[in-house]
Amino acid sequence: MELSVGSRTDVGPRKMNQDHIGSWPELGLYVVADGMGGHNAGEVASHLAVETIHGFIAESARSADITWPFGLELKNSIDVNRLITAVRLANRKIYSEGASAPQFSGMGTTVVAALVAGDKVALVSVGDSRIYRLRDGSLEQLTSDDTWLASVLGAKEADGADPGHPLRHVLTSVVGTKDDLKPESREERLMAGDLLLLCTDGIHGRLDSAALTSVLTNASTAADGATKLVAEAITRGTTDNATALVITVA
Repeated sequence: MELSVGSRTDVGPRKMNQDHIGSWPELGLYVVADGMGGHNAGEVASHLAVETIHGFIAESARSADITWPFGLELKNSIDVNRLITAVRLANRKIYSEGASAPQFSGMGTTVVAALVAGDKVALVSVGDSRIYRLRDGSLEQLTSDDTWLASVLGAKEADGADPGHPLRHVLTSVVGTKDDLKPESREERLMAGDLLLLCTDGIHGRLDSAALTSVLTNASTAADGATKLVAEAITRGTTDNATALVITVA
């Protein structure tokens, strides 16, 4: 499989960009995080998450003789286990930093991550950032939002709910706010022509499936797709930082 990758992030109407992107094609690792917390704590959390995830994936790629601090889930492949472990280590790191530094107390971040190996991709998510797949012109959301609204109404109903609903963005799971967590995970087989999108709610909160499909279908490259998604979200009045990472498969 030959991958092309493009990413774009923009502060949008906010004073600070608390989103962070990680892209390591040599490892097959791609991460998007959306931090939260007062002052610059959200920025710290998203950077810590991406750095910690990268650290464990790089270490586990170098040697099979590694420590699995949370054990192995036998139902999952090694790559899914690697990604789950990396996110749980990031959670531990951020939680520890928040507990030891008053200015970072309560900080956290959403995370979506993809780990590509051959024609398979392991996916992990926490929070309300999302991973989509565009295949044969059809867009599918591959992750579920960890939000109060989604847990009560279901994903489709929550997406169609009033954008001003007071509980629309209340998260039920975040990396770094508890001592441990259980990320959502899955593994998918890649096909030539596939496109994967990792994005924060600054994108999908303003662009529905039809709009995402239209932008991605008409993009000339992965980089062009990411740039146009961010620009369109800003044009439509996003109230948050806007971040998109696009992977095309040939």
